[in-house]
Amino acid sequence: MSLETNKIAAAVLTAGVIAMTSGFIAGILVHPHQLKESVYKVEGVQQAAAPAAAAPPAIEPVGPLLAAADLAAGEAQSKKCTACHTFTQGGPNRVGPNLWDIVGAKHAHAEGFAYSDAIKSKSGNWDYEELNHFLASPRTYAPGTKMAFAGLPRVADRAALIAYLRTLSASPKPLP
Repeated sequence: MSLETNKIAAAVLTAGVIAMTSGFIAGILVHPHQLKESVYKVEGVQQAAAPAAAAPPAIEPVGPLLAAADLAAGEAQSKKCTACHTFTQGGPNRVGPNLWDIVGAKHAHAEGFAYSDAIKSKSGNWDYEELNHFLASPRTYAPGTKMAFAGLPRVADRAALIAYLRTLSASPKPLP
C-alpha cells in the first residue's frame, strides 16, 4: 500500500514541477505589452485619465510642537541613534558624527568626519525644520546619504527628539 502512496505523491510533485517549468518557459517566450490607448472605443464613455504620479507626502512642521515636546521621550528616541552617534560634548565620531550642539550647526559640521556628498552639498544650518525633514526620511532629504536609518514617521517623535537634541548644547538655540 505504501508503494502506491509514493507513486501518487511522485505523480503530484511531477505535475507541479511540469506546471512551474511551463510557466517559466511561457514567460520567456511571450512578452505582452500595454497599449497606449484602448483598441475598442465605446461612445459616450470617457477615457479614464492616467493616475498622476504621487507627490511625496508633505512633512508636518515641527515648530509648533517643540515647546510642549516631552524631553524624556526625546531622550528615549535618541537611544535608536546611539549605535552610530555620540551625544557628549567633545565626544568622538562613530559611524555617524557626534551630535553635541547639532541644532543650529552647519551641515557637515563635524571636523574629521567623512560625510557623504549628499550631506556636504547641503547649504545652510541644521535648524528645527531641516532636522525635522531629515529625521522624517534621511534618504528622501539627502538622496545618497550614508545614513541607514529609515526615519521617524510620527511628527511627535521627531519633535521630542529635536527638543532633546536642542538641550545638548552649552547655549541652546531659542525655540521658533
